[in-house]
Amino acid sequence: MLKTTAFGHELKRLGYDFYSGVPCSFLKSLINYAINECEYMAAVNEGDAVAIASGAYLGGRKPVVLMQNSGLANAVSPLTSLTHPFQIPVLGFVSLRGEQGLPDEPQHELMGKITTKILDLMGIPWQFLSSDFNEAKLQIETANKWIEKNKPFFFVVKKGTFESESLMIEKHIIHHNKIIIEKNSLDELPTRFETLNVINSLKDENTVQIATTGKTGRELYEMEDAENNLYMVGSMGCVSSLGLGLAYSRNDLDVVAIDGDGSLLMRMGSLATNGYYRPKNMLHILLDNEAHDSTGGQSTVSHNVNMVAIAAACGYEYSIYIHNLKELEEQIQLWKMTKGLTFLYMKISKGSFPNLGRPKVAPHEVKNRLLNYINEKG
Repeated sequence: MLKTTAFGHELKRLGYDFYSGVPCSFLKSLINYAINECEYMAAVNEGDAVAIASGAYLGGRKPVVLMQNSGLANAVSPLTSLTHPFQIPVLGFVSLRGEQGLPDEPQHELMGKITTKILDLMGIPWQFLSSDFNEAKLQIETANKWIEKNKPFFFVVKKGTFESESLMIEKHIIHHNKIIIEKNSLDELPTRFETLNVINSLKDENTVQIATTGKTGRELYEMEDAENNLYMVGSMGCVSSLGLGLAYSRNDLDVVAIDGDGSLLMRMGSLATNGYYRPKNMLHILLDNEAHDSTGGQSTVSHNVNMVAIAAACGYEYSIYIHNLKELEEQIQLWKMTKGLTFLYMKISKGSFPNLGRPKVAPHEVKNRLLNYINEKG
């Protein structure tokens, strides 16, 4: 068995000191080590963990993601449509529940057979992690070489690989909402383009804007292709988790995550994670047109959901209903002065900018220039 602390120290020696993940009994010792001695963000699902880690990478960290193989399926979307097109390298550890020949629960049977095949299909290099420390050290070096080539690398971890690591007492902080402002007048329903124009006009050289997949990112690109913008082209629902990882890693930057109703509904659990870790330098703006505008305008169920109340209940410091562009401008300017994790909710009209194009710059080029921009900020 691997001495967990010694193994963790080898990872830390190579710069891996930021972890995000979802617990698994096979990985509990490594998770305990990460909580005890590194920075660990507990994600509500594995896909969010990948997105958080990706944000941390943009902030200059070398991130690790931890998950049970049952959750590998949840992580497929960001692994194929976020880390792959943007060439964001994450180091992953996935357990092998349901290993053939060993007794396990019936729900792990199929995933145990296909775990490594899924990694192969995604083009992710991987190895079974050795329980011999000297071999494992060499494996870490191999993994790090892939990471340095902007490729993810995963270790598949069998039962009994890690020696027991006790968990130190965790501090459970309870964050309460300070201000909630619900709807109190009519919605003016500006277009998405008009709304993005206000948001974009208020950014400064210290701001990074991340726009969710679909027409939100495309319209922001159409408005201004700036080096401190990132246009998500996939990984629907992951924009605020990506923003969380970046904001947490670089508290000197203002991170603005621009979300859509269909996107947020897909991964609403991310609100709880955001509200707990609560970076003061993150502004989360939800533009709600009650439709999946990018796929033909099919209705979402957002009209039946009080997003402002949910964000407040999840621990956002400020959760505010925005009725018009003037209020939007005022609240963004206020946030820039006072900070605090803030959720701004605004109803917009359906439809999009006429003859809307798509970004002509490749995702990995968008990432590289954003990294350069952030690095120049120190």
